[in-house]
Order: sequence, then structure tokens, then C-alpha cells
Amino acid sequence: MNVRDALEADADALASIADSPTDVMRNLVHDRTVRVAEDGAHDPNMDVAESQYKGSDPEDLLGFISFDAKADTVHVTQLDGTSEACKRLLAEPVRFAERESMAVEVLVSPDTETIETAAQELGFERRGRGPRFDGSPTVRFRLEP
Repeated sequence: MNVRDALEADADALASIADSPTDVMRNLVHDRTVRVAEDGAHDPNMDVAESQYKGSDPEDLLGFISFDAKADTVHVTQLDGTSEACKRLLAEPVRFAERESMAVEVLVSPDTETIETAAQELGFERRGRGPRFDGSPTVRFRLEP
């Protein structure tokens, strides 16, 4: 599995994973730090003109994460993918936060066991209820520096 920065060309694949409009995902790539996990069968050193970067395929991407930092906390704004990809991707903002002595916070909806498991395996602690999104509850997980 390779983890890399997301590109605008990934918007269609991200939209497919997140079940979200392509324009929304394109804006996400521009507005946040976004990383993608892709199938390790791709050679990241191959010529870009002939690579998957012309427009990634949802079959190539195993998951993605978006996050941003405000004040003393890194906020994970979206995370989706396979269980292994979620764990590997969630480690990205954790590494950033450790270097900057910041906390990391992720909100998990009750039906996303893969994200909750990844958070717990990386040392996040459950911190009660989070805000509701579209009427659905969330649980707040936090990792202190």
C-alpha cells in the first residue's frame, strides 16, 4: 500500500469512495490536507504522463483521509476506506501532530467500525458524543500529545 498526497485528478475516485459529488471532493483536495492510500501494485516512480495520476480509478484507491490543523488540534474531517487503509491513513495526522505537539481529534459515526478500530489501535481515547451530522450522531475520539 502506498500513501501519497491526493491530487485533483483523484476527485472522481474520492467521490466514489465517499459517496459524495466530485466537485465537493475536488474542493476538499484544494482546501484541506488530503492523503490517499492506493494499491501497492503501482510504481510511484513511473512516468507521470503514463501513470494512474491522469485520473485515479476507484479500484486503485483503498481509502483517503482529510485533515486540517487549528490552534492546538489536528481535526480529521473525513476518513474512509478499508480497515488497513484507515489505520495507515489515520497515522498521517498523528505523525504531523506529534511533530507539532498537537492533539488529534476524529469524529466517528456509530456505523463505521473500521474507523473506530483504527483510532483505538493508534491510541485514541473515546471522549463522549460529538456533534450530529445530517441528524446522525457521532462519537469523539481524541489523542493527546
